[in-house]
Amino acid sequence: MLENLGLTFAVAGAAIATFIAGIGSSVGLSIASKAADGVLSEKPERYGSLMLMVLLPSTQGIYGFVIAIMVMVKLKIIGGTPVDVTMMQGLEILAACLPVAIAGMISGIQQGKAGAAGIIMTAKRPEMAVKAGVLYAAMIEFYAILGFLISLLLVLGIKVAA
Repeated sequence: MLENLGLTFAVAGAAIATFIAGIGSSVGLSIASKAADGVLSEKPERYGSLMLMVLLPSTQGIYGFVIAIMVMVKLKIIGGTPVDVTMMQGLEILAACLPVAIAGMISGIQQGKAGAAGIIMTAKRPEMAVKAGVLYAAMIEFYAILGFLISLLLVLGIKVAA
């Protein structure tokens, strides 16, 4: 039973990266889409200018998903027979998945809030959609990217049996 504990920890890390970052994306998308629906009920012609602000929080879930795929490829869960992973290696992989999970969750939610604010502003000032609405929400993306890069570098740096 304990012989698979390392692999279990590593797979748990991949799952956490996907689920937690995905939760942030889905909550952020929900917040932004509710604001967009309110604006579109009155001004349907603004659909194109609002779409990007609604979609921005979805990237965090993608980052978590990519890290999970990287872990599964590294462990040969995809494309081979799973490699032996010590308990310590499994814990290292789990820990490596946490930056993208946590940064993704928090930034996804906050990006949804920023997107919603930009959407509401765009209802009254459509010329500001890209200048402020998209730009402010996109600035939050930077922190999701940092979490993704740290997780990526950590996962790539962990040595497992070939």
